Amino acid sequence: MSVHGREIVRALSPARILVVAPERWRAECELHAQEGWRFCGLFATSGAQQPRVSCVLARGGREHVLSTSVPTGILDTLVDLFEASAVDEREAHDVYGVRFHGHEPLRPLLEHPSDPAAWTVPVQGHDPYQVAVGPIHAGVIESGHFRFTVVGERILNLDLRLFYKHRGLQTAAEGRRLADGLAYAARACAACSVTNAVAYAQACESALALAPDRNLRRARTLLLELERLYNHLNDISAICAGVGFAPGSMAFAALKERAQRLNQRLTGHRFLFGAVAVASSELRIGHVDARAARHELRSIGDGTRSLWRELRFAASVQDRLGGVGCLTRDDALRLGVVGPSARASGIEKDTRSESPRLAYGEFAPVSVARASGDVAARFDVRGLELEQTLALLDDLLDGNLTTGAVKSLGGADCELGVSRVESPRGETLCAVQHHGGSVVRLHLRTGSYANWPAVACAARENLLPDFPLINKSFELCYACADR
Repeated sequence: MSVHGREIVRALSPARILVVAPERWRAECELHAQEGWRFCGLFATSGAQQPRVSCVLARGGREHVLSTSVPTGILDTLVDLFEASAVDEREAHDVYGVRFHGHEPLRPLLEHPSDPAAWTVPVQGHDPYQVAVGPIHAGVIESGHFRFTVVGERILNLDLRLFYKHRGLQTAAEGRRLADGLAYAARACAACSVTNAVAYAQACESALALAPDRNLRRARTLLLELERLYNHLNDISAICAGVGFAPGSMAFAALKERAQRLNQRLTGHRFLFGAVAVASSELRIGHVDARAARHELRSIGDGTRSLWRELRFAASVQDRLGGVGCLTRDDALRLGVVGPSARASGIEKDTRSESPRLAYGEFAPVSVARASGDVAARFDVRGLELEQTLALLDDLLDGNLTTGAVKSLGGADCELGVSRVESPRGETLCAVQHHGGSVVRLHLRTGSYANWPAVACAARENLLPDFPLINKSFELCYACADR
C-alpha cells in the first residue's frame, strides 16, 4: 500500500482509547492539553460495578478517548484545563452521580431546584435586580429559562437553565441494534437531524472498522450541505427579525422555504428525515433530478446574493449589528465555542476540513474580514458560508447519485466509536459504545450544547432589549439539550 493509502487508513481508523488509572486521570488530560489536543466532550457511563468517565480529545483529524473508572465516585475536575468541560461534568454528576473534585460549586444542570441560589451566580449590591424569562415563551419554541441580573437595562450576568424535557432518547437507544439506534440520535433535534444521524452512523462504522465508499461519502455530504443551506437562510432571517427588519426576515424565510421544498423533492422530507442509514445509503438522484436541483439552487443563490447586497447597504440594519453581543477570541477559545460563532471570533476551525469519511476534499473554512465576534460578524460568516455551501452542492449534484455502501478496513471491532461532524451550529460529537452489535451507551454532544455558555458570555455588558438579537445571532437549538 502507498504512503497515501496508509494515511487514508490511519485517518479512517477508530479513535485511540487510552484507559488510565483514576489517580492518573488529570495528569494524562493535562499532558494532552500541553501537546495541543482539543477538548471535544466528556461523558460518563454506568459501568459493570462503578461509573466510568471518558474524555474525547482531538488534534487534526485524530481522536483520543481517555477513559477511567471512578471507584470512589469522585474524580479530579478538568475545568481549569478545559473550561468547556464544565457543562459535561455537571451532566455526569446529575445522571451518574460522579463528583468532580475542584469543580466548585458543582451546580445542577438537569435537576431544577426551586431555589435560584442553587443554580445561579450570586450578585450582591443595592442596584442589581433580576429579570426572569421563560421557560414558557411567547413564540412556538422549546423550553429555556433565562435569568438576567441587570442594573437599569445593562446585563451584569445571565444564568441559563435548559434540559426541561427529559425525553430519555439516549437511554431509550440502549439495548437496540446499532441500525435501530440511529433513529434516537436523528430525533434529538429536527434542524440538525442529518448531522446527528451522520455522526451516529460514522461512530458505529468506526467502531466496526468499516469505511464508506465514494457514493456513501458523497450522499452524506450532500445531505449535510442541504441541511446547512436551509439553516443558514433561516438564521439570517432570524437576525433580520431581531432588528425588526421585516422585509429581510420575510425574504430569507421565503428562500428557506424553497430550500426545504427542494429537500422534499430530493429525499421525501423537508427536514431530510430518514435519509441517513448505518453502513449504507439508499439515496438515488438521477441526471434529470440533479440538473433540476442545480437549477433551483442557482436561483436560490441569485436571490440570496441580491438580498445580501440590500442588507449590506441597509444602514438601519447594519447600525444595529456592530458592537452588539461581542464574544472575544480569547473567550471563544476558553469556552470551546464551535461553528460559525467561533469563526466570527477569529477561530478558523471547521470540522469539515477534518472529515475523511465525507466528500469535502481540500475544504478550507471561511475567513471573515473583521472577526469582531459581534452580531455583525456572526451575520457575515453565514453569508460567506452560504456561498461556500451553494458551490459544494453544485459540485455534488454534478451527475447522478447512486446507492452507497461500506467496505471493511480489515481491523478488529472496537467497543467504542466516536465521530465528529460539522453541523450548521458547529461541531457535533457522537460516541457509541456497543456490545455484540447492540447499543450500550449513546452520547450526543451537539454544537448547540457546546455553544450555550457562549450566549451567556456574549450577553454581559449589553442592554437587555438587545438580548433577543444576540440570541438569534447564535440561533442555538433548545431540543439538543432535552435529550
